[in-house]
Amino acid sequence: MLLLVGLGNPGPKYANNRHNIGFMAVDSIVRRHGFGAWRKRFQGETAEGTLGGERTLALKPQTYMNESGRSVGEALRFYNLTPDDVVVLHDEIDLPPAKVRVKTGGGSAGNNGIRSIDAHIGNDYHRVRLGVGKLEAKGTARVHVLGDFSKADKEWLDPLIEAVADNAALLAARHFVTFQNRVHLALNPEPEKPGKKETE
Repeated sequence: MLLLVGLGNPGPKYANNRHNIGFMAVDSIVRRHGFGAWRKRFQGETAEGTLGGERTLALKPQTYMNESGRSVGEALRFYNLTPDDVVVLHDEIDLPPAKVRVKTGGGSAGNNGIRSIDAHIGNDYHRVRLGVGKLEAKGTARVHVLGDFSKADKEWLDPLIEAVADNAALLAARHFVTFQNRVHLALNPEPEKPGKKETE
């Protein structure tokens, strides 16, 4: 079983924040792959479905970002899962917009949602880091991630979310490098090589 977690803050006030890209990605996966309806469980919202033939529980913690680990830990214990069964999608300010990197373990890089999950289940789970861009000035991390995406951001944000949903089955299969590459190619298609001209 896969526990697929999107990080964000609940409520309309935060819905379009950079910090909520994890919620956006999981919402798109649930829609694309025909998961069941959302319902309240584990101090969050959950939806059940399958990805690549594997039973999957999508989870959006409703504890606010800084306490995400409470929700994740509760779901993990209920299903008797291990950290290897957990994939977390979250915003990453150390990556340029639309860049995606997957890593297992490591530090929180200042993300309080990741820090909270580490505290509740350890850090040996998988993170899908979704780039939202560098800070414009030192010390503005909180303002940056709690700011809304702009209309211009939609040019890369919508295709990114779509590509993540299209390739989500690779996350269930733990084919993380392939997932990264497929998302990159979807956003940066290789130019067609010029072929020989057809003759009549």
